[in-house]
Amino acid sequence: MRYHTPSSFEDASAIAAAATGVTRFLAGGTDVLVQLRSDLVTPDDLIDIKRIAGVRDITRRDDGGWRIGAAASGVELAEHEALIAEWPGVVEALELIGSTQIQARCTLVGNLCNGSPAADSVPAMIAAGATVNVVSPEGAREIAVEDVPTGPGMTSLGPGEVVSAVNLPPRGEGGGDAYLRFIPRTEMDIAVVGAGVNLVREGETITAARVALGAVAPTVLLVEEARAALVGSTLDDSALAALAKAAEAACRPISDKRGTVEFRTHVAGVLTRRAAKIAYGRAGA
Repeated sequence: MRYHTPSSFEDASAIAAAATGVTRFLAGGTDVLVQLRSDLVTPDDLIDIKRIAGVRDITRRDDGGWRIGAAASGVELAEHEALIAEWPGVVEALELIGSTQIQARCTLVGNLCNGSPAADSVPAMIAAGATVNVVSPEGAREIAVEDVPTGPGMTSLGPGEVVSAVNLPPRGEGGGDAYLRFIPRTEMDIAVVGAGVNLVREGETITAARVALGAVAPTVLLVEEARAALVGSTLDDSALAALAKAAEAACRPISDKRGTVEFRTHVAGVLTRRAAKIAYGRAGA
């Protein structure tokens, strides 16, 4: 195994593009190192991006949004009061991953690029309308988070492409978000269902919304019908019922030892309702 410590994302991309075997990027390492120890993956090239300048920075963008470096950890997000004030759901979702020790290492980008349909931070990022910066030998581009995962353990990133940062949009007035999950244990488990809701309200009326579901399909879902159920409502009982129905209808889960199709589908509706109530309350605070 060849271990690389590039000084820029352009160098990291060039190394990955030239590699001919199995390649992995190392930021927090909470997925890669587990795969190594379990003999699931033995990379020919391991590219450690932690020495790249600014890779752990959390900064305000010119448009009022946020840029979160690819190696910014859960602990660093949880200690950033301004980010939490604007995007509490995104931060809370990342905080649900693993133990205190894992929190010191896990990252939004790693959680996304691992390609798990049950990743906690991904529904929250998609609901927020987050994008990622991607560096490749051909240059840089910005793509929506929902366009990255393509299936369990798979992403749309091509050879030599590496994610350098996550971008959260400007929060604006009257906005709120929330993420909830169901797990069999009290902590340190994988989501059986996850639901992220982000909305904007003017007075009592919801004027914009995004809803995302995790662990109920091969990839995290952005549910347009759930958005439509919210926009124009005051989150009354009829809107909540329509929201739950839309969430349930979008589900394409499997039955396994963690939950049946019927159970996951029902829980998706319940969690989406609850997350919407939390987001609505935060938007009015």
